[in-house]
Amino acid sequence: MHALVVDDSRAIRTIVGRLVRELGFELVEAADGQQALLQLESHPEVSLLLVDWNMPEMDGYQLVQAIRASRRWDHLKIVMITTESEAPQVARAMAAGANQYVTKPFSKETLLAKLTLLGISPSQAA
Repeated sequence: MHALVVDDSRAIRTIVGRLVRELGFELVEAADGQQALLQLESHPEVSLLLVDWNMPEMDGYQLVQAIRASRRWDHLKIVMITTESEAPQVARAMAAGANQYVTKPFSKETLLAKLTLLGISPSQAA
C-alpha cells in the first residue's frame, strides 16, 4: 500500500514517513494541499492520506473537501494529523470527509490503532 503524507513541516513529514514505512507502506510526500492533489494525480496507487490541517496554499481541510468532491478518490482513507484538538474542529474535519483524526504529538501505537479502525493492518500494507 502507498501512503501520502501531507504537511508543510519537513520534520513532521520525516517523522510520520518513518512511522508509515515501519508499518509497511510505500511513501509519497507533499508540503501542502495543492502538491498533494498533484501527487494523487501522478500516484494513483496511494490509498491512505495523512494530512496536516494548517498549511499554506491549500490547507488540510480544503484538501479533504477537494478529494471528497471527486468520486474518483472515494477509495482514499484520510487521517487528519494535526494540533487542532478542539471538538468543533474534529467534527468539521470528519464532516468534510476525514475518516480518522489524530492529535499531535502521537505515538506509533496511536497511528496503528487509527489505521486498524479503518481496516488497515501492517500486514496489508507490506
